[in-house]
Amino acid sequence: MNMQETTPPSNVTEPRTSYLEEKAFKARTLLIFGAITDVTAADVTRRLIALDAESAQPIDVIVSSPGGHLESGDAIHDIVRFIAAPVNMIGTGWVGSAATHLYLSVPLERRYCLPNTRFLIHQPSGGAGGQATDIAIQAREVVKARERIARTISRQTGKSLETVLADIERDRWLSAEEAVEYGLVARIIERKTELRGG
Repeated sequence: MNMQETTPPSNVTEPRTSYLEEKAFKARTLLIFGAITDVTAADVTRRLIALDAESAQPIDVIVSSPGGHLESGDAIHDIVRFIAAPVNMIGTGWVGSAATHLYLSVPLERRYCLPNTRFLIHQPSGGAGGQATDIAIQAREVVKARERIARTISRQTGKSLETVLADIERDRWLSAEEAVEYGLVARIIERKTELRGG
């Protein structure tokens, strides 16, 4: 008898994955790992809205991301501020670029990181191409985005806008300790029990 191998449909979630997602949901914890894309933004914002509807208790968001699509980071940033439930941002690994932007969506007292976290702030980059007119439009949009990102960093860290604009001119890497000193992070923690209001 000839037995054909069958592959489960790609939309079927493995039991283990489903179990872990259910546990994370019950623990009111979200993970943002890897590049930030429109798919990431849709998934994270959907979960934030669901958790907010479930309870007004704090939500823990663990971030380890090099960044990615700025507007996708904007979507997460804005939804974190939009929902009623407070959010604790916890950096681990590295938090860079658009990930730093979404990390800054919460008040300073709710921004934490683990000891080995590194942060990266810099200006957005653009891959301008096409006709000269289109390149000029894209360049103007990158300048606008740079100023918007700088204003957010300035507002959330207490640094002057001029200081931030100078700091993001090139890649600016910060260790956990430097991030606390800069005003990106409130506290370095090692255990969940150290979260305030968690």
